[in-house]
Amino acid sequence: MQKVLRAQPIRYSRAIARLIALATAIAPPLAASADDAPPPCSALKRIVAAAPTGFSQLTPDDGKGIAQPYGTDAQCGASQGSYACSWTPSGGAGSSTTALQAVAADIASCLPDATHDVNSPARQHFYIGPREARTQITAMPAGANKLKLVVSGK
Repeated sequence: MQKVLRAQPIRYSRAIARLIALATAIAPPLAASADDAPPPCSALKRIVAAAPTGFSQLTPDDGKGIAQPYGTDAQCGASQGSYACSWTPSGGAGSSTTALQAVAADIASCLPDATHDVNSPARQHFYIGPREARTQITAMPAGANKLKLVVSGK
């Protein structure tokens, strides 16, 4: 007579269920909230929100989050009517062209109300708002191996 083993599959099923429960408990949440925005988004939103008042409340550190995924040497600051950051792409950013495309993707995803009207290897341009109160966002190469982002407002 043949012996029937049924306890083994149940034991394995319970072990798998415990592993799944453990993995679910320690895994980071999959849903992101507005407070979980990555540094590029929070920095871009803060800078764009400052455009109507002339960027006077921003510091050089306010824009560094934009460059953070692509380089660590960001130099940022406000001038009359604009806020600009420049940095050298490094690490996983790849070439300046690749990094420029990545910055444009960040702008598009972080600022869904922005219109992307120029998409070229030499310039990425977006704008937000009506013509009389428009905020413009331009990303471009700055020299052989630097990128520059300029946010300007009226």
